[in-house]
Amino acid sequence: MQRSMTRPGNHVIKSYEIYADMLFRIALVHLGSRQDAEEATQDTFIKLIEKAPKFKDAEHQKAWLIRVITNHCKTLLGRGWRKREVKLESAEPIAVDSPEDLALLQLVMAMPMKYKTVIHLYYYEDYPIQEISKILQISQSAVKMRLQRGRQLLKLELEGVESH
Repeated sequence: MQRSMTRPGNHVIKSYEIYADMLFRIALVHLGSRQDAEEATQDTFIKLIEKAPKFKDAEHQKAWLIRVITNHCKTLLGRGWRKREVKLESAEPIAVDSPEDLALLQLVMAMPMKYKTVIHLYYYEDYPIQEISKILQISQSAVKMRLQRGRQLLKLELEGVESH
């Protein structure tokens, strides 16, 4: 049986132009590899085409896309073959403003997923706590707690880096 291949509608192309860079950055922080991040971004838009969900507004669509790519990254990280890979050392350089920013980004990328996600959305994508709560479908207090614990982890790591 052959599936008919249709060209994605203008709404998908427009969504790609608006959200692809943001989704790529989210995936890059989670996966630590440019190739994997590009693949995750592509898979997210394929899901958008396949599922064709109805959105209330642009923010609803943006939240849906972030949730899909975050869940996709979690799935990729959970696969057995991926656990054996060492990504950070072999990752391509990421464009950042300074060596300090790069060191901080690498620390964020090495954090556990639940902290890394809220830290990235809050500090790198400028989402307020209320929006992160909606995107990740967790309570605002859970977001605040993850931010607090993530900051503590970063502080401990930064103090450890400075003492060496």
